Amino acid sequence: MSKSSIGFIGLGLMGYAMVQRLQALGYPLNVMANRSRTNVEAAVANGAVEHATPRAVAEASDIIMLCVDTSASVEANMLGEDGILAGLSEGNTVIDFGTSLPSSTRAMGEKAVALGAGYMDAPLGRTPAHAVDGLLNIMGAGDKAVFDRVKPVLDDLGENVFHLGPLGAGHTVKLINNFFGMTVATTMSEAFAMADLAGVERQTVYDVMSAGPLHSGMMDFVKGYAVDGDPDQLAFAIKNGRKDVGYYATMADDNGVVSLMSGATKQALGLAVAEGKGDEMVSQMVDFFAELFKAK
Repeated sequence: MSKSSIGFIGLGLMGYAMVQRLQALGYPLNVMANRSRTNVEAAVANGAVEHATPRAVAEASDIIMLCVDTSASVEANMLGEDGILAGLSEGNTVIDFGTSLPSSTRAMGEKAVALGAGYMDAPLGRTPAHAVDGLLNIMGAGDKAVFDRVKPVLDDLGENVFHLGPLGAGHTVKLINNFFGMTVATTMSEAFAMADLAGVERQTVYDVMSAGPLHSGMMDFVKGYAVDGDPDQLAFAIKNGRKDVGYYATMADDNGVVSLMSGATKQALGLAVAEGKGDEMVSQMVDFFAELFKAK
C-alpha cells in the first residue's frame, strides 16, 4: 500500500528531525524553506521535492505538516492566495506540530473544514533526537475521524500518541505544560543564584532539594547547566520559553481570567530576552539571575 504524500513546512531542529524520520520510512516529501535553506537542501538531496509556496506544497500533498515557531507563522503559511488553504483539496489534512494559541488554531481549523479538509493541532514532547528515532510524544487534537485517519503516520513519528479532544485541546495542554515547566526552570535558576549570594554551594542546594518531593526532571535539567556546565540538557531557547508563557497568559485572557502565576515567569524570561539572552537555553537563566543579584 502506497504511503501518504507529506508536505512539511518548518525544517528547523525538530522539523528536520521529523523529516529525516519520514524519509527513512519511505514517505514522499514535499518541502519549503521557512527561515533557512540548509535543512531543506539536505532533505532535497535525500529525495524530497522543494516547492516555492505553501499552496504548492499543499497541492502536492495528502497531509501538510507545519512545525513553525508562532501562531503568526502558522497563519502566514495558511492564509493568502499562495497559502495552504488555497491549495487544499477535500480529504487533505493539515497538522500543526508547533505551539500555537488555541484561538488561532480553532480559527484556522474552521477555514480548513469549510474546504472539506481536516485540521489538527498536535504539539510535541521530547527532543529532536527522539524525533529521528520516531519516539516523540504527540498531543493530538481535533475531529476523531481525522485523527484516526492520520494516526498511522503519527505512530511512525511518535512513541506515545494521544488524542486529547476537540481542536485546540492539544495546544491548550501544551501551553499548560510549558507554563509549568518554564516556571519550575526559572524558579530553580533563581534558587541557584540565591545560593551564590548567600555563600552556599549550588551542589549542596541540589543535593538537599533533590532528596525530597521537589525533585523533578526540570530541576535536573537546570542543574545540568548551573552545576555541570551543560546547557543542552534543556535544549529550549529562552525566547521560546517567553513566547510560550506569553501564549499561556493570552489563553487565560481568552478564557476571561488573569493568570497570576505566569506573571513573574514571563517577566523574568522577557527581561533576559531584552538583555540579549534570547538565544541561550532556559537553564542559562541562572546566569541572568546571578548577574541581576550582583547588580544589586
